[in-house]
Amino acid sequence: MTYPDELRQWAIFERLSTGENVCNCRFRKRSDADAYVSLLRRGNGRFEVVFDPQPQKVKG
Repeated sequence: MTYPDELRQWAIFERLSTGENVCNCRFRKRSDADAYVSLLRRGNGRFEVVFDPQPQKVKG
């Protein structure tokens, strides 16, 4: 894990109908994550902002 990856601890997870959670993107600030998830929620997806200190592979 690189140093910049350690700084991005706020993650947006998409909750899929299969019960799986997929990390879509990561942010340094909670306010940035909240602003972006508000845009994502305009569609049909179900998204949640979480504090995740252990980075996972990001979709995309």
